Amino acid sequence: MGMIALDCDDLFSTWRSQARTLLGHGIDPSEVTWGQGPIDDLLALPTPLPEGPGPFRARIPATLLEQLEQAARYRGDQRWNMLYEVLWRVAHGDRTAMLAGDRLGSELHRRIKQVSREAHHLHAFLRFVPLPEPIASHLQLDLVAFHEPAHDILESASSHFADRLGRQRWLIATPEDGIRFDGAQLDYRRRCPPEWIEWARHAEDPGAELWRTYYRSTFNPARLNPDALRLHMPGRFWRHLPEGMLIPQLEGLARQGKQRDGQALEVGQQRGKRVGR
Repeated sequence: MGMIALDCDDLFSTWRSQARTLLGHGIDPSEVTWGQGPIDDLLALPTPLPEGPGPFRARIPATLLEQLEQAARYRGDQRWNMLYEVLWRVAHGDRTAMLAGDRLGSELHRRIKQVSREAHHLHAFLRFVPLPEPIASHLQLDLVAFHEPAHDILESASSHFADRLGRQRWLIATPEDGIRFDGAQLDYRRRCPPEWIEWARHAEDPGAELWRTYYRSTFNPARLNPDALRLHMPGRFWRHLPEGMLIPQLEGLARQGKQRDGQALEVGQQRGKRVGR
């Protein structure tokens, strides 16, 4: 039996069109695979996607389409195959596939939660670098930032900054995609232009030392909890934060016995000020 092998270019709109055709022709999830899904039967011959809408018609809940679109931003194994399996079950009357109590539904909701968490990481750990006036005028940008999200959340989560930064012009570049705001409109690129990556990765932050001074001064080794720190601020973000390079150093000092002192080393060495009566 042939296996239908598809490529949706990691676009939900393309996948949705392909899934609609497959569903209409009654193609079982075991008979189709997208780019990341392996073909289990090594003797199976690739089969083309059927033409036309097909005879089967199903009413799909709007809630499911929203869930599938959110989960589609998750990067991982069986990224698109799993979505089609959920769609297939619901289309054939089994709506438990949408629920967290179901095996498949549990994975669906786990992916949605991971995507939501990654959007929160973008909002919490992205650091914009202000550009000097001559460069800002030349590039027509005020702020740039580089970020490495684990999932495809940039397009859906970046409007947060347009709301918060007013008419400032900014750019966020990632290894995959990028987005630019000119003060009025967002310009999203699925393939981040190389010059955008260059601008964002090599911008010098004039406030970096101030960030590090603040972090050193407020760090309290007596309250250090490495597990909680990594849970709320994953290590993969440290290299893009001005204070990130300090974290392992300060953790090391705390492990060497500094946890007895709830004061930063630099603060403790400062000379006191005499106060007259």
